[in-house]
Amino acid sequence: MAACSPIVFAATVELRVMETTDIHMHIANYDYYRDSESDSVGLAKVSTLINQARSEASNAVLVDNGDLLQGNPLGDYVAKGRVLRVGETHPAFKAMNLMDYDVGNVGNHEFNYGLDFLAKSLAGANFPYVSANVYVDDGDNNPDNDQPYFQPYVIHTKQVTDNKGQSQSIKIGYIGFTPPQIMNWDKDKLTHHVIAKDIVASAEKYIPMMKSEGADLIIAIPHSGLYANPRIEKEEHAVYHLAKVEGIDAILFGHSHQVFPGGALFNDMPGVDNVNGTVFGVPAVMPGFWGSHLGIIDLTLELNNNSWKVVNSHSQVRAISKREGREVIALVPADKKINDAIKQDHEGTLAYMRQKVGITTAPIYSYFSQIQDDPSVQVVNNAQIWYVENIVRGTEYDGLPILSAAAPFKAGGRGGADYYTDVPKGDIALKNVSDLYIYPNDLKVVKLTGAQVIEWLERSAGQFNQIDPTLSDSTQPLVNESFPSYNFDVIDGIEYTIDVTQPSRYAADGSLENPKAHRILDVKFNNKRINKKQEFLIVTNNYRSGGGGKFPNLDGSTTIIDAPDKNRDVIANYLLSQAEINPQADGNWSFANWGNARVTIRTSPKARDFAGDDLSFKGIQEDGFALFEFN
Repeated sequence: MAACSPIVFAATVELRVMETTDIHMHIANYDYYRDSESDSVGLAKVSTLINQARSEASNAVLVDNGDLLQGNPLGDYVAKGRVLRVGETHPAFKAMNLMDYDVGNVGNHEFNYGLDFLAKSLAGANFPYVSANVYVDDGDNNPDNDQPYFQPYVIHTKQVTDNKGQSQSIKIGYIGFTPPQIMNWDKDKLTHHVIAKDIVASAEKYIPMMKSEGADLIIAIPHSGLYANPRIEKEEHAVYHLAKVEGIDAILFGHSHQVFPGGALFNDMPGVDNVNGTVFGVPAVMPGFWGSHLGIIDLTLELNNNSWKVVNSHSQVRAISKREGREVIALVPADKKINDAIKQDHEGTLAYMRQKVGITTAPIYSYFSQIQDDPSVQVVNNAQIWYVENIVRGTEYDGLPILSAAAPFKAGGRGGADYYTDVPKGDIALKNVSDLYIYPNDLKVVKLTGAQVIEWLERSAGQFNQIDPTLSDSTQPLVNESFPSYNFDVIDGIEYTIDVTQPSRYAADGSLENPKAHRILDVKFNNKRINKKQEFLIVTNNYRSGGGGKFPNLDGSTTIIDAPDKNRDVIANYLLSQAEINPQADGNWSFANWGNARVTIRTSPKARDFAGDDLSFKGIQEDGFALFEFN
């Protein structure tokens, strides 16, 4: 009788992969605009979730996916207030160095303050940073010899414990990507210094290298969103196609400020499992923004023929808070050691933000900024026109009419029912200026014809759903909530009407979808119908002038003034020069009649204090937003 051979079981390892992303300098659980603690933001809160998640797993790694260094007043204070010096540790890394990160990826907003500041900041991280599609601009137009600006990837040998309690060694490769659009969004800071290449092509280049260098497991960290769009070169949101690249075992993504799995955007998306969290079978996760969630992928790995393979996975997101009606309920406390680590920087930011810059004779709020001319947008446009009138005086552009474009940045949306500007009558502090203009954009001036200005407004009018004027037995929401409010530009210096009974002329991706549709009507300049051939100067920012939002005629080629100042600094200087302002909107745009339609909008419950006779309050919805109906 032959002897039985012993049964050999393959080694199995459970590995927990955790992700933070789009923190945007929300390190403390604090709202600097309201000057109060917050339960809905903060890496200090996420740190508590990370500690809990680590305690549940035998083996865990932690990754940050960028857009870390910019986004709130703490970031501005470090970059522009006290100014980070060489050798100092950036407060983001004072905190993160306590949290045992394995690797970080470079997001697009990391470039906002320039490459020198970025280098000073990243030098303070005690973990490596990667980005595989940003290269040194060597100026020779030969892509074959381009050198990476950052480490494209790293491979770490991780000692893990398998399911039998035995020690195992796994080589984990991490590769990062940033949107190629940085070359438009931060053109002035990056041109002649770096170039950015296609995300998917970069993955196809480097992942075989990682495999040849012994990586058992490859984790992709794209600062890029998930949309089921056709493949195009240098696409901003590349995850859908990145997941098809052979060799990627998990994807930790971000940039679009969504939650995956579970976000409604991903329901019924071909190839996407919105329950278990996979994209074409590849485990994936995206944990919101500002520290709202922790992303977790639990991988089951098996060792067969000396090769580790992912045999099972489950993705999830864990929130730091939840909303019950109007209330935000904290689900975890802040990690005290994180707040303690940045205490000095936090207190410096508070002092910096409380500086007085002017006085307003009326409240400035953005509760209705998407449905009527609005004081928060008006102040920005007034400041931008004031600035450009001064800088073009005596130049070749002196005498050309000046218009100004600005959008409502704080208008609810993914930020929630409290995410609105609300500056009371009286003193205006620097924190209020940051509230009016939350991004550190550079001021730009473009030159366009009247016809091109109208097309700009047509693209902007994608903010609204099409309203059926014959439908009166049910309500119709006016605002298309999937359209970012920061792409709803109001152009001051002209008057116009928006007809929302027409379909949007432009599709969500900026392409011309309905060539015969015209929502923008009765455009007037100086009380006369606009001359479509007349040239105008339009004040905007580097994001818009360089192609951000995919507006027609805005790709950088129409920019004629690269101002030395940031939009937010212009607003502060305007307020200082005026001493006292009246922020009342001039009402330069309105809606055309929409017939018998019953039309609704959602905004903050606090808007009841400012609602006029044309709106009726209907109640507060489950997510905390208030519903109003037009009378």
